[in-house]
Amino acid sequence: MNSKRLFAALAAVVLMAVSCGKKEAPVILLRSGWQVENIGDVAHTPGFLAVAEKYYPEAEVIFWPFYGLLPEEEVEMLQKRFPKLTIVRGFLNDSGVPSTPELADAILKADIFVHNSGPSTLSWKEAYLFKKTTGKPFGVYGVTYGLYGVPEKDALNEADFIYFRDTISLEIAKKDGLKAPVVEWGPDAAFGTDVTDDAKAEAFLKAHGLEEGKFICCNPNHRRTPFWEHKFKNRNFDPAVHELNESMKEHDHAPMIEAITQIVRNTDLKVLIGHEDYTELPIGKEWILDNLPEDVKPRVVWRDTPWNVDEAISIYKRSVGLFSHEMHSPIMCIANGIPAIVVRWAEQSTKGWMWKTIGLEQWLFDFDNEDDVKRYVPTVLEMAMYPEKAKETALRAQKFVNERQKETMDVLKAAVR
Repeated sequence: MNSKRLFAALAAVVLMAVSCGKKEAPVILLRSGWQVENIGDVAHTPGFLAVAEKYYPEAEVIFWPFYGLLPEEEVEMLQKRFPKLTIVRGFLNDSGVPSTPELADAILKADIFVHNSGPSTLSWKEAYLFKKTTGKPFGVYGVTYGLYGVPEKDALNEADFIYFRDTISLEIAKKDGLKAPVVEWGPDAAFGTDVTDDAKAEAFLKAHGLEEGKFICCNPNHRRTPFWEHKFKNRNFDPAVHELNESMKEHDHAPMIEAITQIVRNTDLKVLIGHEDYTELPIGKEWILDNLPEDVKPRVVWRDTPWNVDEAISIYKRSVGLFSHEMHSPIMCIANGIPAIVVRWAEQSTKGWMWKTIGLEQWLFDFDNEDDVKRYVPTVLEMAMYPEKAKETALRAQKFVNERQKETMDVLKAAVR
């Protein structure tokens, strides 16, 4: 049986089941999972699932990964936290015909297609084809707009709702004349992430002499990700990107080195150097640890192995906070009531501006602005020295995000109805 006939046959089966009253729960087809090398990208999926579970518990969510590879440890993490989750594989051809029976079945069962948070609407073609072939709605949940140009513009005009995770993206989209019924700001899905692995976290902390409430975390970052180091992407070495990263590493990380130094010399805290993307593992040592003063190094731990989202969150939750040159570990921290400072630069798109929207402008630093660079070390030290005050600030931001999550889920429910 060819793919078109298979799709038609499955459609008949599902329609018959619906007509007999056997379809009970609304079904969301979630397109997510843009990368596996970066725990921030991985966090989008469990984040959305947790938000849906909290505010739309009657719904069933089917996860359709965008990335061809989905590591077994990620599958296990998702199924441990969401035991009823179904994961489907496959792709759509230019006519919208699924390549696998499981994907065809998922599309037919789904009441709505939701494009999850990401650097742009990466899967806009699939969203458009879903609506074109089924007549059912699709929505976009917390993306940035304009990072890769706007090939998605016409498709987005077909959406029932679009939530942009930063207000600059929202402003650009409105200037472009996007005409979906709902075009608003909405939180990145990673703000919902609550997966944990306490056993791994506690074992790591014990092995490295880190005690709960007595350490703080930091994450360095390249100006631009060296994607050629992602072994599954098969990208060629980019000398221009490498040169940019090398030229900016001292400018971008001297303040982090100074902040660590001040924390060690002025508090009793230890410092854990972590990462978000596994390409950041070596720079934690080469750019940070190796350049610390000798009297500081004994109280600094460098994480030299990759971690999954669940272990990272369990470690963050036992710290007094995080200062990071990456975006999504801070998001996961705020999701769990942990203070988090963000550093951004132009190469990271406009996503960092979400910190202003959620009430954390004082914890957002634009390192293309030298005035922000100057206020960085005092702010990090203040967070380390007054953790209770910092915790109150984080919890206010968490509350704001949670309230907005509920509102966005109400819109999703209305689109399904």
